[in-house]
Amino acid sequence: MTVFDVLTMVGGLCLFLFGMNIMGDALERRAGNGLKAILGKLTKNKFTGFLTGLAVTSIIQSSSATTVMVVGFVNSGIMTLKQSISVIMGANIGTTVTAWILSLGGISGDNLILQLLKPMSFTPVLALIGIGFTMFGKSSKKKDTGTILLGFATLMFGMDIMSGAVAGLRNEQWFCDLFIAFQNPILGVLAGAILTAIIQSSSASVGILQALSVTGAVSYGAAVPIIMGQNIGTCVTALLSSFGTNRNAKRAAIVHLSFNVIGTIIWLIVFTLISHFLKPVLFSQAASFAGIAVAHSLFNIACTAILLPMSGLLEKIAIKLVPDKKDRDDTFVELDDRLLATPAIAVSRCQTFVCEMAGICRDGLKLCLNMINSYDAKTAEIVREYEEKADHYEDILGTYLVKLSGHQISDADSATVSKLLKVMGDFERITDHSVNVLESIEELKSREAELTDVAQEEITVLCNAVIETVDLAYEAFVNNAVETARSVEPLEQVVDELKRKLRNAHIARLKAGECTIDVGFIWIELITNLERISDHCSNIAVCVMDASENNMNMHASLRSIKKDSPEFTEKFDLYARKYMLNE
Repeated sequence: MTVFDVLTMVGGLCLFLFGMNIMGDALERRAGNGLKAILGKLTKNKFTGFLTGLAVTSIIQSSSATTVMVVGFVNSGIMTLKQSISVIMGANIGTTVTAWILSLGGISGDNLILQLLKPMSFTPVLALIGIGFTMFGKSSKKKDTGTILLGFATLMFGMDIMSGAVAGLRNEQWFCDLFIAFQNPILGVLAGAILTAIIQSSSASVGILQALSVTGAVSYGAAVPIIMGQNIGTCVTALLSSFGTNRNAKRAAIVHLSFNVIGTIIWLIVFTLISHFLKPVLFSQAASFAGIAVAHSLFNIACTAILLPMSGLLEKIAIKLVPDKKDRDDTFVELDDRLLATPAIAVSRCQTFVCEMAGICRDGLKLCLNMINSYDAKTAEIVREYEEKADHYEDILGTYLVKLSGHQISDADSATVSKLLKVMGDFERITDHSVNVLESIEELKSREAELTDVAQEEITVLCNAVIETVDLAYEAFVNNAVETARSVEPLEQVVDELKRKLRNAHIARLKAGECTIDVGFIWIELITNLERISDHCSNIAVCVMDASENNMNMHASLRSIKKDSPEFTEKFDLYARKYMLNE
């Protein structure tokens, strides 16, 4: 084997790894919405989770990518640790599909059908179609499809080049001696684990092993332990991705490692006993492309068959290795950048968090308004905590959504991102105004001032109207209820009228000497903040209506709601009778 053969082999290996990488990335993007649908059907049933992992990995052709996604899902709360275990096991079997595809490279024969099945016969056509989609495709879906085809063609060309370059190694004694040494199961496992850990893909390392099998020096006795080690090496990717995650996400990565280590130990013992006592002829025979694919599949199926019923044990091992810490609070789960690889799921998760934020804003306001009649220091502290939480949500979600919008996402997801960015600010401002209201209440208390009976009655009516406005806006957003959203603007107009009436009544009391100027300033600040809360509710409702019509022109929507609308007039009159004070 000359230096030029070595360079050709390295070039083939680079093409193979590059093709596998770009094909995997494009498959993840192309399958984004499909992954969302599949993962949305996850249940606590082990078999369903197993099939999910198998299906997803078969689609994206990488158990490492699936496991990294699972770590991200667990970290973000989409998936429980228990659910993740069976998904990880399914991923280990799903990854064997790649080896079967690569085994096409081992087809030989002069028959026309066999010739057509050889990758070098059809990959040029796939490459031509792929470059056409990539260069001339208008939509991102077509471009991703083109990238998938180009990636597949590239990895198959790389595989062919690599196989041709290493063919000369069959005459090199050192190479033959190397694989004789790998017949020692421990060395074989170590070799497979180290190679896979370096390139971080068990599919790629299996492909390299298949390419080396053309030399005839790779026996089944050496190939099987290497395949076992490859399953351990692929765990490195998930372990690295778990750094900086919460405890359950770390446990998911530990489950992946313990599953492969325990499975390898069990079957390595069985393999060693069989090879030592029975000494089957098969173990000394040269491995083939298809034979390696069969061994890879059988090993992963056998591991799953033993350990799937023992998933509870794997969960206990993970919890033991990553124990709970009493001094740490994980009540709020941060969004995970790993979800950006599947934008449809990331968007769905962001929507869930904005709904949580909306609930915090609504609850904080209600707690605050309840203190107008009876101030409580502990409740006031909770209101301020809610405001801080809302700020935290806005910071995290705002940064994440902007980051997400920079990825290739569908038009529907892009509209959802715009909607979330708009409503988030309004919900956060509601908590700001809630704290402003609280400060007005505290100032009244510090001055030992009390509202007159008439003023108390007036503010109670206004508070009730504002609470209903917030409830309607919350329901409209969380349930995407367009009809509910249409009720917010008429009520918001009633709140505006209430504020005007309360301000005029206050001026009359000032003139009559029934109220002091200092308390009057607090009163004006109080009703102004309440009215502004209803304004933000109107913004939220209009955004919900705009999103349903794929139109984000808020001013046009407000005009269309009010202009010559019998429905608006009818609802306004209804709320006016309910909340307006007698003249």
